[in-house]
Amino acid sequence: MDFKLVAAYTPTGDQPEAIAQMVQAVEDNSKRGTTLLGVTGSGKTFTVANVIERLNRPTLVISHNKTLAAQLYGEFKNFFPENAVEYFVSYYDYFQPEAYIPSTDTYIEKDLAINDEIERMRLKTVATLLSGRRDVIVVSSVSCIYGCGNPEAFHASAIELKVGDRHHRKDLLIRLVDALYDRTDGELTPAKFRVTGESIDIMASFGEFGSQCFRILFFDREIEAIYTIDPATGQKLSSLDSVTIYPANLFVSTRDQIRRAVDNIRQDLATQIAYFESEGREVEAQRIKQRVEYDIEMINELGYCSGIENYSRYLDNRAPGSRPFCLMDYFPKDFITVIDESHVTVPQIRGMYGGDHSRKENLVEYGFRLPAALDNRPLQFSEYEAMVSKTIYVSATPADYEIAESDGEIIEQLIRPTHIIDPPLKLRSAEHPMDEVIEAIDAVVRRGERAIVTTISKASAEEVSRYLGRVGISNSYIHSDVETLNRIQILEDLRDGKIDVIVGVNLLREGIDLPEVSLVIILDADKDGFLRNVRAITQISGRAARHVCGEALLFGDVVTGSLRASIVDSNRRRAKQIAYNYEHNILPRSTKKSGRGQSTLLAQHNNDTTEHTEIVAESFAEYSTTPKDMPTTESTSATAESVDKLIEEAREAMESAAKSLDFIAAARHRDRMYELQKLRKQL
Repeated sequence: MDFKLVAAYTPTGDQPEAIAQMVQAVEDNSKRGTTLLGVTGSGKTFTVANVIERLNRPTLVISHNKTLAAQLYGEFKNFFPENAVEYFVSYYDYFQPEAYIPSTDTYIEKDLAINDEIERMRLKTVATLLSGRRDVIVVSSVSCIYGCGNPEAFHASAIELKVGDRHHRKDLLIRLVDALYDRTDGELTPAKFRVTGESIDIMASFGEFGSQCFRILFFDREIEAIYTIDPATGQKLSSLDSVTIYPANLFVSTRDQIRRAVDNIRQDLATQIAYFESEGREVEAQRIKQRVEYDIEMINELGYCSGIENYSRYLDNRAPGSRPFCLMDYFPKDFITVIDESHVTVPQIRGMYGGDHSRKENLVEYGFRLPAALDNRPLQFSEYEAMVSKTIYVSATPADYEIAESDGEIIEQLIRPTHIIDPPLKLRSAEHPMDEVIEAIDAVVRRGERAIVTTISKASAEEVSRYLGRVGISNSYIHSDVETLNRIQILEDLRDGKIDVIVGVNLLREGIDLPEVSLVIILDADKDGFLRNVRAITQISGRAARHVCGEALLFGDVVTGSLRASIVDSNRRRAKQIAYNYEHNILPRSTKKSGRGQSTLLAQHNNDTTEHTEIVAESFAEYSTTPKDMPTTESTSATAESVDKLIEEAREAMESAAKSLDFIAAARHRDRMYELQKLRKQL
C-alpha cells in the first residue's frame, strides 16, 4: 500500500519549494543527507509528511525525547490515518542501571519500572515492520540504537494460525510458552493463554484487528474456527480466517539457541574465573561464579533470567565486539531516516555508547558481569552511520555535522503558513525579575493565552513553580523527573486551560507544539552555556512563534555573544517574513494545531489511569500550583484515598533515590511526602 497523506490544507509559502528540493536531494545517490532549516511553526512536520508521501519508502523518525516523539507520533497518525504509524521509545518509566563504584565499594542493583502500554507499542512496531508492509512510519527516541533482539528469532517465534491448518494442540501450547506466553486458568491479560476443552483463548501481547484476544477452536487436530472475543465475557466478536501471534518480548530465543548460548556462557565463565584466580583475585572469581551459575540455572529452567540482555551476544550467536541488533535491523534496506531537532538528537546518538561502556567496564572488571555484557550496548556512532543511507535532518538551528552531511547545502523554510512573524526578543533587567514576570503572565492570562517560563535547573524550575502558585497563578513544572505520560498530560492540560503556565528547563526547548502560548520568559538569559547559547535561545523563544501576539522576554544583566547573535539572526528572519507578507498583501493569523497529537497516546489508557495521571501531574507536582484543582478539607473519601496513594508513591520514590545514592532527589521526594502528609491531615 502506498502512503496517502490526509490534510485539510496544501503546501504554501516556501513549503512547495522545500518539498521539491528535499525529494530531489534524497533521490540523488551522490548525497547521504539533506538539511531542512525551518523556523518554529513553519510546518516542518507537514513538509516532511509530503516528502514521505512522494518518496513512498519506509521511514524512521528519530526524536531526542519522549515528549516530542509522542507529539510527532500523533501528528503523523493524523496525516496518515490509512497507513501504519508506530511508536518506539524506551519502555522504562523509571530505570536505575546496574553499576559498581570501586572508590566506595558500592554495588547498585538494577531497578526499573516498565510501562506495559509502551512495551506493547514496541512489540507492535517490530511486528508491523516484519509483516512486509512498506507504508510504515516509526517515530522513535534514541532507543532505536539500543539492542532489541534478533529479528530472525522474533520472526521465527511468531505463530501463524489459519482456519483449516492442522496442529497438534500440545505442540501449539509449547510454541506459546516458547514465545514467552504464560498459561492461566483465571482472567486473561496480555501475553497469557487459557485452555478450555477443545479451545485455546489467547490474549496477544498487543492488539490486532481491533482486538487482542483470540479463541482458537480445534476439531481433532484441525483448526475449525478463529474468533476475536471479549476477554471479560468470552463473547464472540468477529470471525477471522487467520491470525499471527507475535512473541511477548523482543528478546526471544528458540530452544536450540538457548542450549548453544548456555554452552558458550559456561566456557566464558571458566575462562573468566581462571583469569581472576591467576591474578590472585579470589573475591571476583567467586562473585562471577555465583552470579553466572545462578543465571544459567534460570535460563535452563525458564528460558530467561534477570538481566538476560547481558547475555544477548550468546543468544544472537554474535562474535565478541560485534554490534547488537537494533530497531533498524527490522527495516528494509531502502528506508529513509528523518532526524527531528537534529542539533540535539545527533549529539545524543553520538554520546550513548561512551556512557554505557564506562559503566559496564567496572561491572566486568570487578566480577559482576562477563565481558560479553559489554556487547549489550547502544550502537557506536560509526555503526549507526553505516546502518542509515538517506537521512533528512530537520532543525531550526542545524549544527555543523548536519551541514557537512548535506555538502553545505541548506534548504530554508522561513515563511510560516500562518504568516506569523518571529516573536520579538526583548531584553529585561534581572535585578527584580519576578515582579515583571508576574505582571507579564497576568496580562497573558487575562487574554486567555498561555505562557512558558524556562529556568536553568530542575531546582529553580520547582522553586519558580511554587512561587507562581503562591501568588495564584495556576501552573505546573515539567522536567526529566516527570514521567513520560505525565509530561504529555501536563502539555494537554495547558492547552485545555487547566493550567496557564508551564515552568521547564530543557524539555520545552525543541518542537513542542503549543499554539495557545503567546509568551516565553527566559530567566538567566545571560548565563552563557549549553542552556543559553544561540541554538537554545532560538529554540526556546520559538515556542511563542505559533501565536500572532507572541513575544519572548529575556532576563539578564549582560548582553552576551549568544544573546547578541540570537537577536541579530531573529531580526534577519523577521525582515524576510515581513517583506514576504508585504509583497503578497497578507496579514498573520494565529496557528491551529492539526490535531491533539499527544492525546493519541493518552487515549490508550483507561479512565482510572488517566485520572491518576492528572492527579500526579497537577497535585503531586506542587499542590499550591493548581489551586482550582487542589484537594480541600471538603474533598470526598476518594480524594483522600488518592492522596494516600500519592504519599506511598512519594515514599517509594524517596527510598529508591536514596538507594541509588541520588540524595538530592531523595530529599525532594521527602519534602513532597511531608507536604502530602500535611494535606492528608486536613481531609
